[in-house]
Amino acid sequence: MSTDTARLPAPDTAYPITLPDGSTYKSAAFLKAVIDHPRIEVGEYTYANAFDPPDDWAARLAPYLYDVSPEKLVIGKFCQIADGVRFVTASANHRYDGISSFPFMMFSLDDPTERPSMPGPGPDTIIGNDVWIGDGATILPGATLGDGVIVGANSTVGGTIPPYSIVAGSPARIIRRRFSDEVIAELLRIAWWDWPPEKIASAEAEICGGNVEALAALA
Repeated sequence: MSTDTARLPAPDTAYPITLPDGSTYKSAAFLKAVIDHPRIEVGEYTYANAFDPPDDWAARLAPYLYDVSPEKLVIGKFCQIADGVRFVTASANHRYDGISSFPFMMFSLDDPTERPSMPGPGPDTIIGNDVWIGDGATILPGATLGDGVIVGANSTVGGTIPPYSIVAGSPARIIRRRFSDEVIAELLRIAWWDWPPEKIASAEAEICGGNVEALAALA
């Protein structure tokens, strides 16, 4: 049954959890509100957790993504990013197609972009909607995680992960799909993360439950 009285905080709230004593819980942040980085795009209600909250959430999560990097980190809506997760984006790469991988351009007195050791631009890293990334996981350059993916703790994930897959390990492998192909197609069609916030809040039971038909009826 839908909950008509449920509400969500505004998506531009930096720290959306209030503790019983009235103080703000700084260890969980809506990333869209706390990240201002030209190469990072984050959807509404995606949050990250850090037991030692950083001053710079972008640097904590994606330390190799620079303002001048050619690639982007794109994260969808309603993602859940646990403590210790790191996105190793393409600008962390060295050339490894030749004899040495040493990054001479980093220590050059000349224009580093003209140095032979400069690697070419790498791919964007794309995270879908409603993705849960477990504690200490590492997401490699150019990884694409589909909607509804769950990443096990301390996993190292690269490549393309299909929607609603559970992956774990280093390197990560698909443990199983969360639903059948037919159900996954229906969930992608429903795309509850694109509903208005008040509708999402009132449909919490259906979104978190296992009755896809009930969720489809609300859609």
